[in-house]
Amino acid sequence: MRFNDRVDAGRRLAERLGHLRGENPVVLGLPRGGVPVAFEVARALAAPLDVILVRKLGVPYHRELGFGAIGEGGVRVIRNDIVRMSRVDEDDLVEVERSEEAELARRAERFRAGQPRVPLEGRTAIVVDDGIATGATASAACQVAKAQGAARVVLAVPVAPPDAAAEFRTQVDELICLSTPVAFAAVGEWYHDFAQTSDEEVVELLRRNAEQVREGGGGGDAHGGPLKLPVDGGRVALAGDLTMPAGAPGLVVFAHGSGSSRLSPRNRAVARALSDAGLGTLLFDLLTPLEENDRANVFAVEPLARRLTEVTRWLRRREPVPVCYFGASTGAAAALWAAADAAAAQEPVAAVVSRGGRPDLAGPRLAEVTAPTLLIVGGHDETVLDLNRQAAQQLRCENHLAVVPGATHLFEEPGTLDTVADLARDWFTTHLAASARTG
Repeated sequence: MRFNDRVDAGRRLAERLGHLRGENPVVLGLPRGGVPVAFEVARALAAPLDVILVRKLGVPYHRELGFGAIGEGGVRVIRNDIVRMSRVDEDDLVEVERSEEAELARRAERFRAGQPRVPLEGRTAIVVDDGIATGATASAACQVAKAQGAARVVLAVPVAPPDAAAEFRTQVDELICLSTPVAFAAVGEWYHDFAQTSDEEVVELLRRNAEQVREGGGGGDAHGGPLKLPVDGGRVALAGDLTMPAGAPGLVVFAHGSGSSRLSPRNRAVARALSDAGLGTLLFDLLTPLEENDRANVFAVEPLARRLTEVTRWLRRREPVPVCYFGASTGAAAALWAAADAAAAQEPVAAVVSRGGRPDLAGPRLAEVTAPTLLIVGGHDETVLDLNRQAAQQLRCENHLAVVPGATHLFEEPGTLDTVADLARDWFTTHLAASARTG
């Protein structure tokens, strides 16, 4: 059994865990790769999601070789056979453990942002990872959960070697493992896409789960979720997050700027405001992790616009509502370029909003944009403000330049991003309503 990615693995795992819904479970993902899997399980069970913080102890000269693991609450699991085999000085091993303890504390603050962990006392703890190799980390995680008061500990993983699975059946109250291949070398070989999970993605998934739990476990009347978006003729799949409230009059597609991603906290803050107003939103990565390593790709506006166009056409088949674009920084140029292409193909988008954008990078295509366009720039972002003034003169469509007083390029000043969200919401809702009347 192979999995497309961690989202696919999580959904398949969730199908085997439905019997735990009535046990008041808490889902605990092992950061970082286990959290996207755990998020899908938590969503299916309408359960809270937390991280279970464990650090692998690696042999100093070969960090990939783990001689044990530590976890919150002072839990320590040591593989004495590996310690003997490594023949490493005891002082060196102590130093590794001290370093990992500091990293454990840092991650607790990073992922939870000062919030307390989800209480486990008297509840069923479902420990989730994207797979098991040696099992030391998962073993420590299960012991941590037990030490924190869990009544039952269930270990749920998509894949593990047969010997590790057999051993865990004697360690936990229940093991759910979808596949135990005999020819097992590494977890990643059982995934088509095993791209690294970032800290930012872990934080965002925890936030989204907390939001879903507050709303009653199902995220209100919205539907959607993680997607794989086909581009370049289906040769490339981009990660995306779709939220589509019932009855949404339109869908806003976000195009992030250079050095950012679909996890951009600023774009997500704007997306939440638009979703609260009843609009659908799609945030997606314009580039794959490998493509992002080449900085030239970030500024290749025409190829990025082409991908935005492909995603838009894919979305129109899935969600038959008007589409709008929200672009930030260099993503604004891609949004305007794609809007010009959409007009030429007689598939116009309903409206465009640019936040701190670089519309100048869309060059001669600006005059071909027909969608009503709002350019939002910080009052203290002087260079970009000048570029937007010049771009506004080249636009032939309805357009407006909104200057947010006191704001710099990233709108980090108190209240300035709220102003951006309000301006975008009003622009989109006004022009979607106008589109509905004329359509």
